[in-house]
Amino acid sequence: MKRIHYFSGVTLSLFIGVHLSNHLLVLGSEAGHIAFMEAARKVYLHPIAETLILLACLVQTYSGIQLVRKKGWKQTRRFDKLHVYSGLYLAVFLIAHPTAILILRYYLQLDTNLYLGAVTVNMMPILLFFMPYYMLGILSFFVHIACIHRIKIAAYRPKYSPNKQAYLIIGFGLLISILIILGLTNFGQGMEIPQIYRDLYGG
Repeated sequence: MKRIHYFSGVTLSLFIGVHLSNHLLVLGSEAGHIAFMEAARKVYLHPIAETLILLACLVQTYSGIQLVRKKGWKQTRRFDKLHVYSGLYLAVFLIAHPTAILILRYYLQLDTNLYLGAVTVNMMPILLFFMPYYMLGILSFFVHIACIHRIKIAAYRPKYSPNKQAYLIIGFGLLISILIILGLTNFGQGMEIPQIYRDLYGG
């Protein structure tokens, strides 16, 4: 089960890395973000690639829950707690987020582009839910990686302690989550969203 979880995690990490990099480009310009997205979509929206990504989401969620059940839901050590709790949040996120995207893309026939995500963090009152939802999703990804890295790197007796390295990864994840929200909100000034996306939440 651990090997299955590991390989599905690597597959998802590659996609998530591209996805987050795409979101960071909005800090420069919306056009830059969309241009990168259109190029990347030629790869990850190919039926085979998309099926593999969705399958990895399901496998990662199922295997992760099984590993938590085996290890125990309640942990006493700080990084063990972070490992379990970040994994559980990711499990929810990896089911909820792709499901919403698929419904909007194939049922409502919407282009699930920059503005679909941006509208949720630019409109009151929905941003009160979606802003922490997205930030915790990004942060949980980095926390989970940090916990795994801490375990793996300990065997090599690194110069800097595994704990410090883990905290550095978590800090980097927090920075990325903040930058993405700043980009999606035009640094707090609000992004102009096409009406079709605003109509999803009452205009």
